[in-house]
Amino acid sequence: MHAPPPSVSQNVVAVTPGSKTYHCGTLTYTKMGLFVLFAWLLWGDFCFTMMEAVVPTILPLKLKALGCSNTLMAVIMTAAPGVLNMTVCPYVSFKSDRYRSRWGRRIPFIIWTMPFLCASLALIGLSDDICGLLQRNSEFLRTFTPATITIVLVAVFLIMFQFFNMFVGSVFWYLFNDVVPAQFLARFMGLFRIVGTGAGAIYNFFIFKYAGSHMREIFVWAAVLYLVGFGLACMMIKEGKYPEPDEEAAKAGRGMAGLKTFFRESFSHRFYVLRFLYTSFAAFAGAIGTFGIFFNQEMGLSLDQIGKIAAISSVAMMAAMYFMAIFVDRWHPLRICVYGAVFGVLGNFMSLVWIFVTLPGNYFFWLNIGNAIIGAFLLALVGTAGLPSEMRIFPQSRFGQFCSAQAMLRSTFTVFAGVLAGAFMDLVKYLCNGSDYSYRFIFVWMVVFGLISTIFLIKVYIEWHRLGGDKHFHPPAPWNPSGIEEMPIVPIVVPQTKWLNISFLFFDGIMGLSVLSIPVLMWWMYMKHQMFAFKWYGLAVLPLCILGWICWMVLKQKIRRDIAASKSGSPLRNGIPHHGMLIILGSKFLLALCIWVCQVLSTVFLNMEGGAIVFGIANGLTNFLLICTVYLMCRIERGFSVTVDEKYEPESDVSAPSAA
Repeated sequence: MHAPPPSVSQNVVAVTPGSKTYHCGTLTYTKMGLFVLFAWLLWGDFCFTMMEAVVPTILPLKLKALGCSNTLMAVIMTAAPGVLNMTVCPYVSFKSDRYRSRWGRRIPFIIWTMPFLCASLALIGLSDDICGLLQRNSEFLRTFTPATITIVLVAVFLIMFQFFNMFVGSVFWYLFNDVVPAQFLARFMGLFRIVGTGAGAIYNFFIFKYAGSHMREIFVWAAVLYLVGFGLACMMIKEGKYPEPDEEAAKAGRGMAGLKTFFRESFSHRFYVLRFLYTSFAAFAGAIGTFGIFFNQEMGLSLDQIGKIAAISSVAMMAAMYFMAIFVDRWHPLRICVYGAVFGVLGNFMSLVWIFVTLPGNYFFWLNIGNAIIGAFLLALVGTAGLPSEMRIFPQSRFGQFCSAQAMLRSTFTVFAGVLAGAFMDLVKYLCNGSDYSYRFIFVWMVVFGLISTIFLIKVYIEWHRLGGDKHFHPPAPWNPSGIEEMPIVPIVVPQTKWLNISFLFFDGIMGLSVLSIPVLMWWMYMKHQMFAFKWYGLAVLPLCILGWICWMVLKQKIRRDIAASKSGSPLRNGIPHHGMLIILGSKFLLALCIWVCQVLSTVFLNMEGGAIVFGIANGLTNFLLICTVYLMCRIERGFSVTVDEKYEPESDVSAPSAA
């Protein structure tokens, strides 16, 4: 056992008679106790986010300036850390679930590794100085170029940093599940995302523009902030007491027996395997993100503009999260993630237009600002739902273990994805005669692998419905005699007729305005004497949008027939999508029409007839794909969304749920 921390917050408080209390395992909170807990957790998240933002945003610029190939850059940035994630993370997570001390089971793993993590981060920033020092004192090293030695130093220090950061990343997220009462998790995650996003906005707006000139200072101060700020937060948060593992469970958690237990339990059910595959392919799709900054530079943006886009997007998401967090539990976080993933593939598809169109940097900057603001509500909702979704589908007693099993498989995929993504970019760059135009093809990669990951998530959603869904799901637990692990059921809001009708109005607007705006745009083309674009809009774009409007009217009638069938107790033919997600998605795509009109007007103003035609056809295809995705969600919900207009009844406070 270890000595207690020198100072802890009053998470466990003396309770006056009649005061309302909340519980998480053996921890008891008043409202003030919850406020103190949230304050320290959110402060820790602020420091953690500021530290985490530095490496992935600055190092690609540094490595490219040193002459790194895309393949080598991907190996350093994704493959090498992925190997650590697939080995260190599962071990730490598995052990932390079963670890017991007076400090708790999560915080010791953070405190012990923090000094080494901060030292590694500072060393990355000092890599140029260390290179100079080594070359001044070694004749052998003077035979190598400074760039080569610096790349090696960055790679070594980055691996050190990632190794120690795995201890933090493996357990920090699990801490929320151990100390935050279940009925406040979604609201806490909303605040958590707001603070994290705010930290990212501060970094991107005020600091990132100095990435090229003040790398050393940024890395060193990030290390200092993390050591002092995050360290203080860990000292002030108190974990509860956890039941000691029985003798049989303790034996099963040691040595090779522990390894067998880890794999046997974590991959024990198809439901979990499908979930792991979804996140693995999502990581595969995201591996190309390392090169996103180079895409923005290819489109004519400066580092200052890139940082401002990210910052403004973060501020918009913060405002959206304030309103969105309350809906995560009411609509169920897993459902939100599924809808967000399906429509996210459509968003990446829309970005393919930049392969064919090039706008001046300032035009691209303002269009990106508009897209960032318009997409904020959807991104805020999906971002807030991510961790609560895992908390609702993984067994609480083995939450860290299942998260680490997921991370292990995801990291295995990331190792290969990092190498393949770099090789893909080098191949495309070769085909583009060495031009940075190749970075526009990152969206091809994201569409393909994003689609694969979404298919697995849809399978997860269908399996979740089969295992009980909204009203009866409990995580499968083959280690329990009952085969499940009992967890609180949080009621959700089923599809509501009133709100479905409102969501239909958004989609009516998308399809109708797509058609009605075309004659106006054609008039503008005619006035500018751009007859080639004028003819294409009349012969192809307008008929395409009219056909999309007709298809939407047919689908809307089918959904309305199923709503009537549900009220009468008859079987559904197609299914009923959830009204909440349709409203969010419908409003997003309706506002996106403004961006589309601006895109077309810009190309006409700049005498880019080909660009105007590309934007017009892309909008027509997007409308068709939007209709297809709504129909897909109807089919997925068929057989499960059999009721409408049920009243939402909030769950009463759980007096004392058992500790995990």
